[in-house]
Amino acid sequence: MPYRRTENVVRRLAERELAIVAAATALAAESGMGAVQITAVAERAQIAAGTVYRYFPSKADLVVALVAAVAARELAAMRTAADAAPGPLSALAAAIATFAARALQERNLVWAVTAEPVDAELNAARLDFRQALAGELEQRIRTAIAGRHLPGQDARVAAPAVLGALAEGLIGPLAPVQEAPGAARAAVQTMTLFSLRALGVVDARAIGLVAQVALP
Repeated sequence: MPYRRTENVVRRLAERELAIVAAATALAAESGMGAVQITAVAERAQIAAGTVYRYFPSKADLVVALVAAVAARELAAMRTAADAAPGPLSALAAAIATFAARALQERNLVWAVTAEPVDAELNAARLDFRQALAGELEQRIRTAIAGRHLPGQDARVAAPAVLGALAEGLIGPLAPVQEAPGAARAAVQTMTLFSLRALGVVDARAIGLVAQVALP
């Protein structure tokens, strides 16, 4: 009779896998993707390196899982904020501001999983992440255009342009470090306002939308 895993065993395996990914994520947030090594992850998760290899046969497999986990988390946050908004423009503003605020809160991690130079074999996973983020913004832009809340434009071009502006303005190498009290919130509001203006929202309306957004 073939062996069948019990629910407890399945749960423990899933919990161990989550713990490994969490340890890798913590290392990436602290020191970048280069710090995500099997031995270091095992030490952080307080398990044997062989155990990590049973779940992730290579570093590339682990990094792909890390990027996927961060992507799922950030997309869920954007969608939750946008879906709770009262209208298409408010939803767009909420999606932009939520991504911006969360990216700034975890600046090192978001940079690591979206733009830090890494091995070519890992670029596909990060491209999927960026495409997913841009896709969420594209959907919100299209909805706003359909409702005549935005001028006609190619949402496929506008969405990645907004995403790129947010990354460069908040977490890229040229982005200033926000250390003064309230500076991070002001930076997020500035970039949200910039994005809405770039998409064609009338200035007074854009300012009002930014003022209404509830930042995480």
